[in-house]
Amino acid sequence: MTQPTQDKRVCFDFEIDFSNGGGLQGQDFRLDITEETISDAELADYIVRDLNLLMVGAVRILKKTIITEAHKRKTPSPPHPTL
Repeated sequence: MTQPTQDKRVCFDFEIDFSNGGGLQGQDFRLDITEETISDAELADYIVRDLNLLMVGAVRILKKTIITEAHKRKTPSPPHPTL
């Protein structure tokens, strides 16, 4: 019997400021990643894209831990380059 695949996920806290006012916070938020690590800039782009956010001013990654567990999505979304 084969072992279930263990993949990389990132667990992090974040704060997002919107350019038109207001903000959004997340604690222990998890996203699937395709690599062994992810930079804070890539992670900021990833969360904005994954949540389909508009009018984003600043994104702060407050803590970040790479964990190993099975992905929850069928295929993890790779980070896209910043446009």
